[in-house]
Amino acid sequence: MARAHEQPIRITTAAESREVDIAKRQKRYLIAMAIRTACFLGAVFTGVQGWNWVWPFFMVGAIFLPYVGVVMANAANTKGQTEMDLLDTHYHHNELD
Repeated sequence: MARAHEQPIRITTAAESREVDIAKRQKRYLIAMAIRTACFLGAVFTGVQGWNWVWPFFMVGAIFLPYVGVVMANAANTKGQTEMDLLDTHYHHNELD
Protein backbone atom coordinates (compact mmCIF):
# COMPACT_ATOMS: atom_id res chain seq x y z
CA MET A 1 0.00 0.00 0.00
CA ALA A 2 1.34 3.43 -0.92
CA ARG A 3 2.04 5.84 1.89
CA ALA A 4 0.51 9.30 1.82
CA HIS A 5 3.86 11.04 2.36
CA GLU A 6 5.73 9.37 -0.52
CA GLN A 7 6.56 11.50 -3.54
CA PRO A 8 4.97 10.40 -6.82
CA ILE A 9 7.21 9.65 -9.78
CA ARG A 10 7.61 12.77 -11.91
CA ILE A 11 7.78 12.00 -15.62
CA THR A 12 8.76 15.59 -16.45
CA THR A 13 12.11 15.05 -14.72
CA ALA A 14 12.96 11.97 -16.76
CA ALA A 15 16.21 12.34 -18.65
CA GLU A 16 16.40 11.90 -22.41
CA SER A 17 18.05 8.84 -23.85
CA ARG A 18 21.80 8.84 -24.31
CA GLU A 19 21.47 8.78 -28.11
CA VAL A 20 19.22 11.86 -28.15
CA ASP A 21 21.56 13.71 -25.77
CA ILE A 22 24.62 12.92 -27.91
CA ALA A 23 22.81 13.93 -31.11
CA LYS A 24 21.88 17.31 -29.59
CA ARG A 25 25.43 17.87 -28.35
CA GLN A 26 26.86 17.02 -31.79
CA LYS A 27 24.43 19.43 -33.43
CA ARG A 28 25.46 22.26 -31.08
CA TYR A 29 29.13 21.55 -31.78
CA LEU A 30 28.63 21.52 -35.56
CA ILE A 31 26.73 24.82 -35.40
CA ALA A 32 29.53 26.40 -33.35
CA MET A 33 32.16 25.14 -35.81
CA ALA A 34 30.13 26.40 -38.78
CA ILE A 35 30.02 29.85 -37.18
CA ARG A 36 33.76 29.61 -36.51
CA THR A 37 34.41 28.77 -40.15
CA ALA A 38 32.26 31.73 -41.22
CA CYS A 39 34.21 33.99 -38.85
CA PHE A 40 37.53 32.80 -40.28
CA LEU A 41 36.37 33.26 -43.86
CA GLY A 42 34.97 36.67 -42.94
CA ALA A 43 38.34 37.65 -41.45
CA VAL A 44 40.16 36.56 -44.61
CA PHE A 45 37.67 38.33 -46.88
CA THR A 46 37.68 41.58 -44.91
CA GLY A 47 41.47 41.50 -44.57
CA VAL A 48 41.87 41.11 -48.33
CA GLN A 49 39.39 43.94 -48.93
CA GLY A 50 41.41 46.20 -46.64
CA TRP A 51 38.72 46.61 -43.99
CA ASN A 52 41.26 46.62 -41.20
CA TRP A 53 38.77 47.54 -38.48
CA VAL A 54 36.52 44.49 -39.13
CA TRP A 55 38.78 41.46 -39.48
CA PRO A 56 40.05 41.45 -35.85
CA PHE A 57 36.47 40.90 -34.63
CA PHE A 58 36.10 37.92 -36.94
CA MET A 59 39.44 36.54 -35.78
CA VAL A 60 38.41 36.79 -32.12
CA GLY A 61 35.32 34.74 -32.97
CA ALA A 62 37.38 32.21 -34.92
CA ILE A 63 39.85 31.85 -32.06
CA PHE A 64 37.41 31.52 -29.14
CA LEU A 65 34.57 29.57 -30.75
CA PRO A 66 36.40 26.20 -30.61
CA TYR A 67 36.54 26.52 -26.81
CA VAL A 68 32.87 27.49 -26.64
CA GLY A 69 31.95 24.63 -28.99
CA VAL A 70 33.80 22.04 -26.90
CA VAL A 71 32.27 23.32 -23.66
CA MET A 72 28.80 23.19 -25.20
CA ALA A 73 29.41 19.70 -26.61
CA ASN A 74 30.62 18.42 -23.24
CA ALA A 75 27.66 19.89 -21.36
CA ALA A 76 25.52 16.84 -20.72
CA ASN A 77 21.79 17.05 -20.18
CA THR A 78 21.26 17.71 -16.46
CA LYS A 79 17.55 17.02 -16.52
CA GLY A 80 16.82 14.01 -14.42
CA GLN A 81 17.15 12.99 -10.85
CA THR A 82 18.78 15.27 -8.34
CA GLU A 83 21.03 14.06 -5.56
CA MET A 84 18.11 14.12 -3.14
CA ASP A 85 16.02 12.04 -5.52
CA LEU A 86 18.80 9.47 -5.65
CA LEU A 87 18.74 8.93 -1.90
CA ASP A 88 16.74 5.98 -0.71
CA THR A 89 14.01 7.75 1.23
CA HIS A 90 12.36 4.50 2.33
CA TYR A 91 14.53 4.37 5.44
CA HIS A 92 13.85 8.00 6.28
CA HIS A 93 10.11 7.39 6.11
CA ASN A 94 10.39 4.37 8.41
CA GLU A 95 12.15 6.49 11.00
CA LEU A 96 9.21 8.87 11.07
CA ASP A 97 6.59 6.11 11.47
